[in-house]
Amino acid sequence: MKLALLTDLHANLEAFDACMEAARAAGAQAFAFLGDFVGYGADPGAVLDRVMALTDQGAIAVLGNHDEACVRGPAPMMDAEAVQVIHWTRSRLSSAQMQFLAGLPMSATQGHCLFVHANAFAPAQWAYIYGRADALRSMHATECRVSFCGHVHEPRLYHLSATAKMLEFDPVPGVPVPLLPTRRWLALPGSAGQPRDGNPAASWALYDTDSLELCFYRVPYDFESAAAKIRAAGLPERFALRLQHGR
Repeated sequence: MKLALLTDLHANLEAFDACMEAARAAGAQAFAFLGDFVGYGADPGAVLDRVMALTDQGAIAVLGNHDEACVRGPAPMMDAEAVQVIHWTRSRLSSAQMQFLAGLPMSATQGHCLFVHANAFAPAQWAYIYGRADALRSMHATECRVSFCGHVHEPRLYHLSATAKMLEFDPVPGVPVPLLPTRRWLALPGSAGQPRDGNPAASWALYDTDSLELCFYRVPYDFESAAAKIRAAGLPERFALRLQHGR
């Protein structure tokens, strides 16, 4: 089965649609969404409607920190401009959309895979996986051989060898990586809706559960239109600029 992995959509409809089109063209048969459907962007309702329809068809979806903030109120550590967008978002979602966010699990498992927004060791505390030590801690917190996480907004891949050697690398888009069963893996697909690695192209990944190959992808999309919607909504300018510059 070919499983498409998308995370940190952040209410960016143009990026979401571009990723979904690319995923289907690549043969995706199933979908997993790793949280943060809302926040930053100007199309929270439309993005949620698409995700809700896909979960009705069996797609996996887990809770992100911006999703939680939308349901329960912003966390104290969230910066003022992000809080502004959360309040704006809450005023524009239907009761059904809010109920969907409120019902999302913190994590999900399927076969040998874990799906979680931030990490496996303390998912509700929203700690980032900044490097090998964080990735190792997350791997040790789950029995799943492969973990898929979001939250970081940059694509990356970590693996732990049978001799306990921990390595990481930045994946090359379009080049499949065999996730050898003798190792443990943690993959960050990168953000579809708000990349922060200097490349404005939307990021997503495709995992073949039969061949055990993982491939990362970047998809150009109309980020100028997405940025214009942010400005038209009166949301903070820096969130529009992030889409244009990918950082």
